[in-house]
Amino acid sequence: MRKRILAAIRTVPRGKVSTYGAIARAAGYPGAARQVAWTLHRSFGLPWQRVVGSGGDIKLRGDSAIEQRLRLEAEGVAFRGRRVDMARHEFRFPRAKASNKAKARSKSKSKNLTTND
Repeated sequence: MRKRILAAIRTVPRGKVSTYGAIARAAGYPGAARQVAWTLHRSFGLPWQRVVGSGGDIKLRGDSAIEQRLRLEAEGVAFRGRRVDMARHEFRFPRAKASNKAKARSKSKSKNLTTND
């Protein structure tokens, strides 16, 4: 789990941000936002400043919050008040391709919908 979360965090480019939840989903663990925070807290050499709360909130407190904002501003990230301007700076992870089983289920569902009319 940790390796996939680390890989997702490293994917976020300079000048962009992502949320704890989006990183968890990109790593394949939807609902594991706290695990992302735990991983950030215990790892070194990550672009930790690029991970924010939903809606662009900086979730850190005190000096750490100030440092995160300054680092993001140095990367060109704009703020709207106390939040990151997510419309401009949110990184969108590419969607994973559906597996063959998932495609087959999707086709089967669409057939059922059309034949039940």
